[in-house]
Amino acid sequence: MGDILKGKYPAKAHAKRVADLIIEKGGDPKGVLYLEGKKTQIYEDSDQPVLFRQRRHFYYLSGCDVPDCYLTYSMGDGILKLYIPPIHADEVIWSGLPLSVEEATETYDIDGCGYTDALNTDLADAQKSSGRTVYVIPGQVSDHVDLSAFSSKDTKSVKGAIETSRVRKDEYEVAMIRHANAISSDAHAALMKAAPSAKTEQELEAVFLKACIERGGRYQAYDSIVAAGTAGATLHYNKNNAPLKGKMNLLIDAGAEYRTYASDITRSFPINGSYSPESRAIYDIVLEMQNRSFDAIKAGMIWDDVHAIAHRVAIKGLLDIGILTGGTVDEIFAAKTSVAFFPHGLGHHLGMDTHDCGGNPNPNDPDPMFRYLRLRGHVPEDAVVTVEPGIYFCRFIIEPYLKDEKHKKYIDANVLEKYWVVGGIRIEDNVLVTKDGHVNLTTAPKTADAVEALIKGA
Repeated sequence: MGDILKGKYPAKAHAKRVADLIIEKGGDPKGVLYLEGKKTQIYEDSDQPVLFRQRRHFYYLSGCDVPDCYLTYSMGDGILKLYIPPIHADEVIWSGLPLSVEEATETYDIDGCGYTDALNTDLADAQKSSGRTVYVIPGQVSDHVDLSAFSSKDTKSVKGAIETSRVRKDEYEVAMIRHANAISSDAHAALMKAAPSAKTEQELEAVFLKACIERGGRYQAYDSIVAAGTAGATLHYNKNNAPLKGKMNLLIDAGAEYRTYASDITRSFPINGSYSPESRAIYDIVLEMQNRSFDAIKAGMIWDDVHAIAHRVAIKGLLDIGILTGGTVDEIFAAKTSVAFFPHGLGHHLGMDTHDCGGNPNPNDPDPMFRYLRLRGHVPEDAVVTVEPGIYFCRFIIEPYLKDEKHKKYIDANVLEKYWVVGGIRIEDNVLVTKDGHVNLTTAPKTADAVEALIKGA
């Protein structure tokens, strides 16, 4: 991993992949791709800049994490050029010297670099020398940019081609995701160790952030979820400020990013270091859901089928402990009663976005078991996906099932009563899909025995 990351981000290979997809669909083989990076933004009624986060599609074709940049890619001759902001003397005293043309050429996988004040002249020359069609992303062309020299402008092709390309990761992208996972896995372990002496959720969030930052993961891929007790049943809990006293379990869903690429890891554990019998029973079911899902992962699998496997494992486990009753796995699966306890999708693509592109979700699906899947259909080799089964005890979701004739016959309310305090249990790892299986990129402690031992300092 280290040797791979010493090289340059493979921007030219990404640009060629995107161009080839456009050409395969009838695009202009001598066209020009034109993309703009994210601009510097200032908060309203303030002179404070908004935290910069590069546009994902721009980064994919450049590897450049600098604001106010532009790029062109000539599809005919494969020339990738980056345009960076010129030096303004008045800004140097405040922010230091900006990126220079020489530094950009040395740092990025590009064929040339210029300052942005030369952009319009170069665009006109690009039309004369190589391109008839310019390919742009709708809404991402600045007013001062002159594309009039091109005979046509395509606003439909490039975004889809980039999103298709981003699904399959190359070894450099996998190395960055793996490194983000290494940082985050260590931070999860640090948080577990700190749990018995912590007083509040935010104290544990601070432990996680500190561990990430000191390992080179300054930015988080998303806002952390640090949910104690029954708050763990709220899927995207974000208060992170409740006291820990009197709470049984903690669910932590958090991940750093590394060079713009994300990790996304969830662990659920007993704050005092010992699972209650009820918590351990649910934890073991969720871990089995994940393990059986792993068994089904390989290139070309249909993610809907893997999600269904997780539901069947959940049903069997809940039958074994008596929460579900009065039917077979097949009967309860057909009734969709398990959705009351596992209401979300099994996972999603992961890359520059936590919920990365290419998942083809269908939020209008009438089937509640599949409505919230962020990933549907076939999953190719070299995709990176999260695998995050969970079982939750949320009264707002479950109680309507207890009143529904279709479902209540399958739920033993008396047994269920013992489990409300568990809150929610979710386990989430990030895996690379291979031809015949998968590689787990997440190393955070996961087995119940390992988690208990770590918290107790054994």
